[in-house]
Parts: sequence; C-alpha cells; structure tokens
Amino acid sequence: MRLPYAPSSPPKDDPPTAEIYAQIARRRHPRPLIPLDLTLLHSPPVASGWSAFIGALRTQTSLAKRRPDLVELAISRVAVVNGAVHEWNVHSLLAVGAGVGEEGMESVRTVGRVVGRREGEGEGGLSAEQWAVLAYTDAMTRDVRVEEGVFGEVRKVLGEREVVELTATVAGYNAVSRFLVALDVGGLNGGEIRSVRDLRKEGAH
Repeated sequence: MRLPYAPSSPPKDDPPTAEIYAQIARRRHPRPLIPLDLTLLHSPPVASGWSAFIGALRTQTSLAKRRPDLVELAISRVAVVNGAVHEWNVHSLLAVGAGVGEEGMESVRTVGRVVGRREGEGEGGLSAEQWAVLAYTDAMTRDVRVEEGVFGEVRKVLGEREVVELTATVAGYNAVSRFLVALDVGGLNGGEIRSVRDLRKEGAH
C-alpha cells in the first residue's frame, strides 16, 4: 500500500466524519471495514459518495437482484483485464456464490479478448447471455467505445433499465480497480490472478 491506512475508528471530535464511518460500517456489517474503505476514508466525502454508489450497484439495482451472476461476472472480468488482484479475489468468489461454476470462472480468468456472444450454450461453463455480458465488459474496459454488434447482443438479453445498470456497474468497477491498483490497496499489485479453486482452498484453511 502506497499510503498509510486511515484509522479504523472515527475521530471523536468530528461528528460528520463519524457518521460517514458509521454509514460505511452499516454497509459492510457484519464484516469490518476493508482496506479500500480505510484508504478512501482519508477523504470522508469521497468515501461516503463512493460507498453509496458502489453499494447501489452491488445490491440495489434490478439487475443485481434478478441476475447477480451477471453483475459479479462483469466485475470479475474488469478485475482480470485491469490486473486488480484484490478485486478478483473478492468478486470471483461472490460470482461462485451467485451460481457461476468453477469452469465458468476459469473462462473469465483465462480467456482472451471476448468479442461477441458465443453460439454454444454452456461453452466454457457460461451461458450465451453471460458471454454477451463479458464481451460488453471487455469492450467498455479495453476500448471505452462499444461496437454496435456487441451492444446489440447485450440488448437482446437485458431491458433498458438493466443495460443502464450493467453499464454503470462496469464503469464503476473500472474506477474501483484503477483506484486499487494505483495505490496498491491491499499490497497485491504484481500478484497472480489465481483460480477460484485455489482461492476456495485457501479460504478453507
């Protein structure tokens, strides 16, 4: 980590900052504040806005409620493309929890650039809809500009509201990964994007 982390407890003489700490703690409950929080809390207003935005993307959108697998796949793919080990370690396991199998997550981790929806349902452990979301994520993350063909495949899968929510999720987690990597939050820069199987084994010990 390139900066010291902010204190894990709020200052006693600053009620507005204390409330921001409490806000973020409520979102994390029952887990403690994580290194990302303790980096952002150097600037409490930024930490507050960040928590509200990312919290909405993760838990409050119709897409997150209906298809959490698509949300976590997109976030995990952003992590792979940007080399954000910390982001991958968290969200790849959340993707498994949302129903994506280890074979599918291995595809997310290892496949080269995804340029379009795959024809074979179940190819690489992912559905055609999931491949379409990965292609959209790759286009947004690598190129910014999304070709009409790639957008059209996502539009076949999602309604207007959910297209907006997916786009905001990919954009938002690109911001997260760039923040994590620039400041080496968690001290994982240069580490390996490891398989879900290895991460699960490590968590079992």
